[in-house]
Amino acid sequence: MSHPAHPPRALVTLGEAMAVAAATGPGPLAGGAPMRFGWAGAEATVAVGVSRLGHSAAWTGRVGDDAAGAMILAGLRGEGVDVTGARTDPDAPTGLMLRERRTADRLRVSYYRAGLAGSRLAPGDLDEARITGARILHVTGITPALSDTARAAVEHAVRLAHSAGVTVSLDVNHRERLWSRAEAAETLARLLPYTDLVFAGPEEATLFVPDGAPEAMARALTALGPAEAVVKLGAEGAVAVADGTAHVQAAVPVTAVDPVGAGDAFVSGYLAARLDGSPVAERLRLAALCGAFAVSVPGDWEGLPHRAELGLLAAQDITR
Repeated sequence: MSHPAHPPRALVTLGEAMAVAAATGPGPLAGGAPMRFGWAGAEATVAVGVSRLGHSAAWTGRVGDDAAGAMILAGLRGEGVDVTGARTDPDAPTGLMLRERRTADRLRVSYYRAGLAGSRLAPGDLDEARITGARILHVTGITPALSDTARAAVEHAVRLAHSAGVTVSLDVNHRERLWSRAEAAETLARLLPYTDLVFAGPEEATLFVPDGAPEAMARALTALGPAEAVVKLGAEGAVAVADGTAHVQAAVPVTAVDPVGAGDAFVSGYLAARLDGSPVAERLRLAALCGAFAVSVPGDWEGLPHRAELGLLAAQDITR
């Protein structure tokens, strides 16, 4: 599919974005329960985070020709994310995430996405020139799980970027509701040889490598193709291995109010620092700061920091 020429963006990403109806207080969902209406998407969150930190970002995906789709595109534009490559699908509505805070510390999430606009992403939706002109292409393991066409789009984008010398970033982001561990491992393992940078939690890493200490798993991941691997440890921080050297980052202590989106916030900080030209230790530091901002504010992406705000938490930053 031909696309008009667009200016190059530092980060290009593709995936699904959905409307979100989230309960604002604990308890079972019932008539009249207070809700917050918004939008979310792993790749879109990364694009917003990178944009807030001063780098250009573009997102490609499909939304429905409906109020939710218009809200998502307007929201991304408002965050400075280029959505000229996004498509409005006239034949399928925008997906929906329903988030219930069943108790004060237990979330219950329902997804309405099968066959809807986001899952209909296809290789023909991609602007190949935009991908080959980027500095980083970022993908996740969520999008290829949505449909055969979405899987083909991710695989095509990754191979295209790799052949053009564009840095390819992959967040494993395994979702058991979407596909089995065996299916995820088979598909994502095919991407690893074309990937420069991989992010995974410990359990996600065991899709490809033996269970073990985080550093050992990160090293094992780099043996599969990526030059750089980051094992995200949540409240325990993260470990990265790059060019054979291990780096350890502790989490930034904050009062957590909403864990959703923390992993994507972490990735956005890491990629922004990579675009800054910063060394691995600084990438981890900025990633940890972004994750801390995200968990301390309700919502998927709303708490992502602007660069001028980083000092608010920097005094609490702990590295070793």
